[in-house]
Amino acid sequence: MNCPIREKPTEEAFRPFCSRRCADIDLSRWLKGGYAIPGAPGDGDEGGAPPAPGPSNQSENKGIG
Repeated sequence: MNCPIREKPTEEAFRPFCSRRCADIDLSRWLKGGYAIPGAPGDGDEGGAPPAPGPSNQSENKGIG
């Protein structure tokens, strides 16, 4: 098996990578959103983030008001 970053043979300590550097590069790509699975159109969160819990939301949920 070869390293997916540099195509060199893998090292047992860093599998599936050849070095700590390649493992860190891969992690950085994940954290920055470099790897993504495209979804069908309209599957995004177009409505924005859900409302944060607060006093007004809590009273509505409890049936008070």
